[in-house]
Amino acid sequence: MDGRDQGRSVRWPRRDEAAGAVRAVRALTSVRGLRTWRWAWRRRRADALELPRRGPERARVPGAAVRAEPRPGGGVIHFARSSLRVRVAAGGAVFCGWDGAAPEPSYALAGACPEPDARAVLEPDTEGGWRVVAERVTVAVSRHGAVDVRTPGGVVLRQELPPRWWDRVPGDGDGVPGDGSGVPGERAGDSRWVQRAEVAADARFFGLGGRSAGPRLRAGTYRLWNTDPGGAFVPGDDPLSVTMPVQFVVADAGTHLVFHDNSWDGTVTLREGVEGAGSGHDRPGRAELRMDGGPLRYWILVGTPARVLQCWTALTGAPALPPAWALGPQHARWGFGSQAEVRRVVSGYQERGLPLSAVHLDIDHFDGHRVFTVDRTAFPDLPGLARELRAEGVRLVSIVDPGVKAEPGNAVYEGGAAADAYVRDARGREVRGVVWPGEAVFPDFTDARVRKWWGGLYAERVAQGFSGVWHDMNEPVSFAAFGDPSLPRSARHALEGRGGDHREAHNVYGLAMARAGYEGLLELRPEERPFLFSRSGWVGMQRYGGTWSGDVATGWPGLRASLSLVLGMGLCGVPYSGPDVGGFSGVPSPELYLRWFQMAAYLPLFRTHSAMTAGRREPWEYGAEVLEHARAALLERVRLLPYFVTLAQLARLTGAPYVRPVWWHAPRDRKLRDCEDAFLLGDALLVAPVLGPGVTRRAVRLPRGRWYDTASGRAYDGPGQALVDAPLSRVPVLARAGAVLPVAGADGATELEVWAPEPGRHGGGLVVPDAGDGWRPPEVERFGTRLEDGRVVVERQGGGEVGYRVRVRGLPNGAS
Repeated sequence: MDGRDQGRSVRWPRRDEAAGAVRAVRALTSVRGLRTWRWAWRRRRADALELPRRGPERARVPGAAVRAEPRPGGGVIHFARSSLRVRVAAGGAVFCGWDGAAPEPSYALAGACPEPDARAVLEPDTEGGWRVVAERVTVAVSRHGAVDVRTPGGVVLRQELPPRWWDRVPGDGDGVPGDGSGVPGERAGDSRWVQRAEVAADARFFGLGGRSAGPRLRAGTYRLWNTDPGGAFVPGDDPLSVTMPVQFVVADAGTHLVFHDNSWDGTVTLREGVEGAGSGHDRPGRAELRMDGGPLRYWILVGTPARVLQCWTALTGAPALPPAWALGPQHARWGFGSQAEVRRVVSGYQERGLPLSAVHLDIDHFDGHRVFTVDRTAFPDLPGLARELRAEGVRLVSIVDPGVKAEPGNAVYEGGAAADAYVRDARGREVRGVVWPGEAVFPDFTDARVRKWWGGLYAERVAQGFSGVWHDMNEPVSFAAFGDPSLPRSARHALEGRGGDHREAHNVYGLAMARAGYEGLLELRPEERPFLFSRSGWVGMQRYGGTWSGDVATGWPGLRASLSLVLGMGLCGVPYSGPDVGGFSGVPSPELYLRWFQMAAYLPLFRTHSAMTAGRREPWEYGAEVLEHARAALLERVRLLPYFVTLAQLARLTGAPYVRPVWWHAPRDRKLRDCEDAFLLGDALLVAPVLGPGVTRRAVRLPRGRWYDTASGRAYDGPGQALVDAPLSRVPVLARAGAVLPVAGADGATELEVWAPEPGRHGGGLVVPDAGDGWRPPEVERFGTRLEDGRVVVERQGGGEVGYRVRVRGLPNGAS
């Protein structure tokens, strides 16, 4: 819950100006409304007074190359008015930094910067340029600063055109000293810049964090500023809570990922190319990045999609491994209201034979919305409830917001004030915004000392019996009647001792909060893997947990947006995510609720959730037919839990997301690249959700190979398109021929479900057994399959017994 239904009374959706005017008038009649007006004016005034005036600027381009100096992994190329550092890491990742920008310090990188490739060589190129030649990539830099990234065979995957800066003119009274060099370096810190790039005409863009339209990103401008959208969002609303300067580009020539390591506000403008445009010439695809400040530095990774994400994970950190119970069905609602209601809902699941792994409590369980408190009237014995439910296999998960009510007597506030933990303005005063408890202050999570203090507060959640947390409102949000619903851009942050303001800290605020919570839980319960997911974050947030959709609108467009976000986040390195089933904002029809429920059963985070005014989300609230089909979806999710456990472990080991685009193994298949209404769950399953009303049969785009309808057993051969039944009772799910899936048998023990290979072909799969919720290293088991004399043979690679009960499917007449 972030409560934007109520938030809309003070800040309205941009797409409805007339209704917004009415809400603005109503806002003046409430205490919170008046506070949000005062806050918006204070924030605007603070920025007007404290941010440097833009003043006169001058444009700058690199100019001509004058010399180059070799360094490990590449070198530095000096131009007339700038310099470019090129470094190829041992794993093949390319770093480029202009104006002296180095890979570190960085919130995105996991640990130290990777070692340079000792075999990479800087050498002169044609026409006065230079190039760095490595085993997996060649980087060519032209005489005027264009950067080509090429495959070892010489095919250009991406060309970065010479950048352009707009520097403040020194000596005009803005406090920026002039030294005659024309290069401001890090003195100004907020020089605007733009960089344009060209890609192949057939290329398709993905990524940029959590986007509601996609997963393929069409022509348009996308903002890089984590934002509470101010109401339930639909496809096309932008930006949302997780923005990342990460472009994942797929073309016939190859796949690459480019990450601009800069947390400032900016925009990415994309334009897809056109093949054969104008006299038979291709028009390349284009990407333009504009940033309001910060360094111009970026990484480029090339290879297959799997290799790119493996390298990306090595660079930015392995995803946190959720405990096994967090891969099961979860239920939430803003407005449980009491301990008795939680017990009633859990009992309802149990009485109807519906599996349930966790229940999430929203801000209504707090005392006056104060974080790290409990309403003792509504929840008189929360630890007792948690013990009782845990004995029945159900965990409790708590919401945690960053805003701390600023009032004497509030222990959390007073403890933070004593520790000097809160964000301050340029004059040294606490920044006080407006959130659910009223006037609130905000911890500065970019300070290691503050993260340590905040992490210690989770001891209260642990004592209350919670097994995990979800972070909300951490863009961060401060309710505002107009303008940006966040902190002043002039607010001061520690930024790990470097110092700076909210322009740089805003986008990493949620990431740093996630780190504080994760490390706090890890210290409090070192024997258990922390479970945490966060509404907002930035590159590297997967190190501490996952995310969810935020307040997606109830409706068929919201259902489609849910899938877009999960796929997009996976391609940015965050594999654990999911939507609010049914949408957050409204009351779904029984059909919509069921189709959402069925799709979410195959997503990593499977959670129902809704606003206080949006009705209940329990399956039995939608009638007997929906209940029956929802039960089937829940039971199938539980049956697939060993497979989800395997996918979670593989995501940590390789960076491969659980949910993958259908082009994952065939990025050169252009029809697959344009397919947005289906997804792969691991290597074995293709899920084709129903995304519109009244659908009982739908077309499914198939990758190459044989695919079996898991309901009917009918085989379809790809590449191509198949028409598959999609009755209200289920969504189409197809299994790859030869696949080995670990599933839960009738007795709960893991068994292998094997789908018959095609004649003359081999298959296989991986199994990673559940090692419990601790830290025992995973054991990866590999199995191969083949068809021999009409029988399927399953072998454990490396020798030894298979060790599992095997059930073969896809053979005629029940042969095994």
